[in-house]
Amino acid sequence: MATFAALLVPAAAVPAVPAAAVPSSDAVVLVEEVYGGGGNNGAVYDQDFVELYNPGDEPVPLDGWSVQYGSAGGTTWSGQTDLAGEIPAGGSFLVGQAHGNDTDLPDLPTPDVEGSIFMSGSGAEVALVSSTDRLDCTGAACADVADLVDLVGWGSANTFLGSGPAPGTTNATSVARTDHGHTVDNAADFTAGEPTPANSGAQTDPDPDPDPDPKAATIAEIQGTGDSSPLDGQVVTTRGVVTAVYPTGGFDGLYLQTSGSGGDPADDATPGASDALFVYSAAAAQEVGLGDHLEVTGEAGEYFDLTQVTPSSWTVLDEPAEAVKPTPTTWPATDAEREALEGMLLAPQGELTVTDNYSTNLYGTVGLAAGDSPLVQPTTAGRPGSDEAAAQAADNAARAVQLDDGSTWDYSGSSRSSTPLPWLNGTDPLRVGAPVTFTGPVVLDYRYGAWSFQPLEQLTGDNAAAVQPAEFADTREASPADVGGDLTVGTFNVLNYFTTTGDQLDGCQYYTDRDGDPISVRGGCLARGAADAENLERQQAKIVAAISELGADVVALEEIENSAAFGKDRDQALSDLVDALNEVDGAGTWELVPSPADVPTDEDVIRNAFVYRPATAETVGESRILLGSDAFGNAREPLAQTFQPAGGAADDPDDDVVVITNHFKSKGSAGPWPGDGDAGDGQGSSNESRVRQATALVGFADEVAADAGTDRVLLVGDFNAYEQEDPVVVLTDAGYTDLGPTTGKYTYSFGGQVGSLDHVLASPAALDAVTGTDIWNINAYEPVANEYSRYAYNVTLLYDESPFRSSDHDPLLVGMDLTAGGPGEPTEPAWQADVVYTAGDRVSSSGRVFEAMWWTRGETPGASPWGAWAEIGAPVETDAGTFPAWTASQVYVGGETVVHDGERWQARWWTRNQEPGDRHGPWEPLD
Repeated sequence: MATFAALLVPAAAVPAVPAAAVPSSDAVVLVEEVYGGGGNNGAVYDQDFVELYNPGDEPVPLDGWSVQYGSAGGTTWSGQTDLAGEIPAGGSFLVGQAHGNDTDLPDLPTPDVEGSIFMSGSGAEVALVSSTDRLDCTGAACADVADLVDLVGWGSANTFLGSGPAPGTTNATSVARTDHGHTVDNAADFTAGEPTPANSGAQTDPDPDPDPDPKAATIAEIQGTGDSSPLDGQVVTTRGVVTAVYPTGGFDGLYLQTSGSGGDPADDATPGASDALFVYSAAAAQEVGLGDHLEVTGEAGEYFDLTQVTPSSWTVLDEPAEAVKPTPTTWPATDAEREALEGMLLAPQGELTVTDNYSTNLYGTVGLAAGDSPLVQPTTAGRPGSDEAAAQAADNAARAVQLDDGSTWDYSGSSRSSTPLPWLNGTDPLRVGAPVTFTGPVVLDYRYGAWSFQPLEQLTGDNAAAVQPAEFADTREASPADVGGDLTVGTFNVLNYFTTTGDQLDGCQYYTDRDGDPISVRGGCLARGAADAENLERQQAKIVAAISELGADVVALEEIENSAAFGKDRDQALSDLVDALNEVDGAGTWELVPSPADVPTDEDVIRNAFVYRPATAETVGESRILLGSDAFGNAREPLAQTFQPAGGAADDPDDDVVVITNHFKSKGSAGPWPGDGDAGDGQGSSNESRVRQATALVGFADEVAADAGTDRVLLVGDFNAYEQEDPVVVLTDAGYTDLGPTTGKYTYSFGGQVGSLDHVLASPAALDAVTGTDIWNINAYEPVANEYSRYAYNVTLLYDESPFRSSDHDPLLVGMDLTAGGPGEPTEPAWQADVVYTAGDRVSSSGRVFEAMWWTRGETPGASPWGAWAEIGAPVETDAGTFPAWTASQVYVGGETVVHDGERWQARWWTRNQEPGDRHGPWEPLD
């Protein structure tokens, strides 16, 4: 930044303030216009906005920049919208902000970026910052901020450039620069007037007269065979059939496709070039309808890599046009293949699976993955930086596509909450991992840096029956799988279960419902859970249902309130949860494990804990917390407790197991150790902290196990590390086996990719006693919209008292046979990852017996039904004799008899991973 004479001056400042580095008169990007009256009484538009302007001759990338907002008399910058994309040379960039209550007002031109800041209709300040670091200055102090690009204060703002703020505004007026003027003086540069928002697709110097000699071109000629139009910047005339039209929702345009095109790809008359494009005109979208034969004249160009025509004129033709046919296609594997279909009417084929539903209740988008499985975290598939992790990242990029709602609406604003959400209705689940069936055609669209399937008009909950083009299978599981054993252990992160509610403390800030009523705490105080008793009841009902229906004898809990932080008994919230469980399951069904006498002197406000069913499980000795470890200065110390099946001998450790519950440092912020910064290898921040915590845990486990007299140990909980990341490898290198991968499921979903942050790791002796493992996918695969914290967020009520979305992590369940010589105890040696096995070798893993089909090393038994390991079915007694249970990974060559679902079946021919039940398949029923 250049030193300039003008200053950032507070309203009451004196001229003696010294000069400092401030935005100069040759700024690379300017705050051009601000409008805070959107959607208010007397407003011109339904939404607030900030418009940026690039006075230069080259486009400017805005990735990593932000627009920040402060109230007129405030002392903090209270709002921030992060930017992405670029602002064209001599062009504008529109940042949409919050919608007001009047939804009948005109929409803005499509914003380049959507924010959610409620801006003042009379006066405030907006800053353009070349980073996403939140400003912490006001008045003249802002002059020293190196990454401040531009700033405007208006009305009674206490922070501004130059001699004074820009004029105040009303709901009907904005403040904008006069002829892009920038003397670094808000009072001189800005005037108030009618809002004139413009996005990056707007012409910077529009010519009111159409080109006298536009070029006649087909849509395929405008599209070309590359990634941009060969006629970019030229005025063209073209014709086509309207296949999708968006008069509402903010797209402000329609899709046009060459008449008669589409259908069988083998009949494509323009291979490599799309036969469709977007026509950017809100007025045209208001006037035309689906199926109209339309001629348009206007400038061809690219809008953030979407080919479009911005028409100066259009005509609905009387002459008939051959109908457009949807093109049947699987998801194209390459960008070139997608470009060849851009804007076209499609009938998606092949398997597609939901991989992301996090933003569905915000922007109406559903992330899909081509194939029969969701996208997977790279460090779940391979070690950080490995070829396997890179291959998974490449696979994720190739398979990802969005299913959108035909709009730019942000449903987080109060003005949108009265419209029923698209896709989510509170009845039909929309889950990660669910297969998708298309029931109607869609248009392939590209905007906001992503490919999307769009409905043929804006989709909302109101018109879903007629407009929604896809449906989703219900993949919910009513209960976890039967894991066997005489003691079952679960682990569950309960998402900030606090019985100290926000209204009991001072300073709490809240997430609110659509009426502005507090629902959950967002900051400002130590509480992290429900805002009040009513919302605690909603949260508690779901958590109690989940723990009760998990069916575990012992449940390790993470992220429960440490009540000592509020001057109460440390176990108060835990006791409250047990009371709620017993109210549902019956008095005495559940008990808590009391805190030990010795606890850390400086603890987090959340903690680890245990509850158990005394009818089936007993504690042995007292619980114990790891004390004195520097590794856990930024995390929750591990909590250990020894358990045995109910009725076990108190002085005989042969039926004991030590369970240690954990909650390592999160990935979101960097800890104190060298190496805690995000290295960009997929492990996030604080990896070094988690490695140190894993190392300390190994030593703690050894001490506790030695004192307990058993070598059966389970390390459970939220390790905040995916399967192949360094902290988990520290534990597996110490001899523990991660049981989660044997289930083929995952406990967490982030960024549209699944993986497990939660683990159950078994010592070799504990592994020999394992009879089964399951991950119960009740949370991570469910939309966040179903959480208690989103209660009444939209007019469609999505909350219920079921276990589904009781948290953001999924519980794990492991069964163990701890009684010596008990049923199901494997006699084969435990599988080890570093041992080479050859055909015929047998091992035990997760309580099951496997036989190697060929040479193998490092492949987890049960991880795939097509791998090197074939599971030996357990013997099943029937009236006709004893036969093995069918298993998916066993090879049957014909003639073998198995038992499945209580019935006997005989193989007709070679088969593997074909479940008995289809009487026309490889299995012949014998019963």
